Amino acid sequence: MMAQQAADILAQLEGFGSPEILVVGDLILDHYIFGDAERLSPEAPVPVIRRRDEKIQAGGAANVAIFLAALGARPILSGLCGRDENADKLRALLAEAGVDCRAIISSPDRPTACKTRIIGLAQHRHQQQMLRLDHEVTDPVDDGIIQAFGNALLPLIQRVPVVCIEDYNKGLLDHRLCQFIIRKAQQMGKIVLVDPALIADYSRYAGATAITPNRTEAELASGVSLKAANAEPAQLAGKLIHEHQFGTCILTLDRQGMYLQEGNNAGALHPTRPRQVYDVTGAGDMVLAMLAMSVAHGLPWAMAVDLGNVAGGLEVERFGCVPITRQEICDELNSIMGSRHKKIVSVPELKRLLLVARKSRQRVVFTNGVFDILHAGHVGYLEFARRQGDILIVGVNSDASVRGLKGPTRPVNALADRMAVLAGLEAASYVVSFDESTPENLIESVTPDILVKGSDYADKPVAGRQWVERHGGRVVLAPFLEGRSTTALIARSLESPTQ
Repeated sequence: MMAQQAADILAQLEGFGSPEILVVGDLILDHYIFGDAERLSPEAPVPVIRRRDEKIQAGGAANVAIFLAALGARPILSGLCGRDENADKLRALLAEAGVDCRAIISSPDRPTACKTRIIGLAQHRHQQQMLRLDHEVTDPVDDGIIQAFGNALLPLIQRVPVVCIEDYNKGLLDHRLCQFIIRKAQQMGKIVLVDPALIADYSRYAGATAITPNRTEAELASGVSLKAANAEPAQLAGKLIHEHQFGTCILTLDRQGMYLQEGNNAGALHPTRPRQVYDVTGAGDMVLAMLAMSVAHGLPWAMAVDLGNVAGGLEVERFGCVPITRQEICDELNSIMGSRHKKIVSVPELKRLLLVARKSRQRVVFTNGVFDILHAGHVGYLEFARRQGDILIVGVNSDASVRGLKGPTRPVNALADRMAVLAGLEAASYVVSFDESTPENLIESVTPDILVKGSDYADKPVAGRQWVERHGGRVVLAPFLEGRSTTALIARSLESPTQ
């Protein structure tokens, strides 16, 4: 995406309101169990996980609704759950996110679908999913339930501009219900977006405004493999549009981005920015939510797809399903435009931003320094710090603070310049200044999960350590790149040249 495109999209995004959007689909409760994987079992060649923590999140269509709420929409969710403890947990998560659950129907004959994932962590590296256990029933639902959904959905379709169908092939979204939704929406002039299941026959979705399969789903449904000689995304998209009368086909192609084809018009690839892919879970849901939000505001498909690329790209950089807010997307677009000032924040602004981050269980990392003349050692240090979590806050000594620590000739670069350079680094999420000689007060305001200092602090007191550890966090020491320091650079620059 070019800078001017980003500017045009940002102008549209900043004018978004809070439309009602209907999401219909399979409801899932995601259960995560986290633990340390430090040894193999003596009973079998499998890792032993020492449980540390667990959490629950909404999955499936419920996740799409929560993502829509994070983007500022007013989602109405319709789906099927059981009458069990997992249903109560799921409803509580949805209520907390502000999702309207009036059209969720309970059945005593089916459990609420639940996916339990075992997540291992070894040697303080990235979390890794090791096992998933599914508890569900995927048999087709009976006629009575379909009739109940029809009665509940009809007035809701009438009141919203966009309907999302999120199909995981769990037995609810069969040909009867999908075609009921699509036909009624067509009659009322509504937009229907479909995120399809991994199935070979898309006839249940026939006539939808747009369909958003990923590469694997599209290959199965079209019978065309992109690995075949001369195969192109246009073949997959064109065949799906022709066979099922879709208005638009949007293929999500992982690192390549998304391919958009509208009707019989020539399609185009919309590339995405290179990302550090951490976890693809939830990326498709985030794309669907962003597309729905975009077309609800009348954006053309090309612009909606570009926004979907940005939202999906941010999602894969997080572990698990983490809602991406409208502000985060604005910040990303500002970054594409070359504007870094959004990263430079005051302490009150930072605290507000962290409230949102912590609701989505993002791990906050803090480090600090003078960063007077940025060099390779700084860059490597900050990249190490960012890898320890999801958000890296960089605290920077003010000019007065630096003079107190380094003497009257420092800093070489003023605070505004030092912060601007740091904000230009991808590793830094937010840059904030402090006036004291140590960042202890700032650390207490931020309360990071992880505090990073250089390895030269192995035998020294670390400002803020007690506060961080008292609140359940930890200190990590980062390796230094030998021979790189600002003081040494300044000294060498002052040396007389050899005659």
